[in-house]
Amino acid sequence: MKTNACRILDQLSIPYELREYDVDPDDLAAETVAAKIGFPPEQVFKTLAVRGDRNGVVFAVIPGNYELDFKALAHASADRKMEMVPLKEVQSVTGYIRGGVTVLGAKKDFPVFADETIQLWDVISVSAGQRGLQILLAPDDYVRATGAVLAEISHEKSH
Repeated sequence: MKTNACRILDQLSIPYELREYDVDPDDLAAETVAAKIGFPPEQVFKTLAVRGDRNGVVFAVIPGNYELDFKALAHASADRKMEMVPLKEVQSVTGYIRGGVTVLGAKKDFPVFADETIQLWDVISVSAGQRGLQILLAPDDYVRATGAVLAEISHEKSH
């Protein structure tokens, strides 16, 4: 089943692979998705919708087992401070539901900031735009398709 994200990659002649998994609506964590598709969590990138005080909404694309560094993202996006787009607004802002948010085919072309660790992998996994479906592709192709700016915007979760 092709999603808008897949169609965009097709238009750009970017090769990718789709990987389906069983969805647990109570556990949409990137770590869980990673385990279900057989990838380490740092290779599965989650897409967060974040709003800056000066420049509005941006997408932050970070490893599944990392936390967003709001200060670093604010610096990268020339904002003073950043906050998550409230869950109740995510769908109206991005066109996607939680657990299915992806940059590709989002409602608007918001600026994209991807954590620089994306370059460590031959293949990364991102949401295909719906729960239960991941797109596997080369990081360089992802950056080309999304226009992502690479920056150090996340850090390992503190336990």
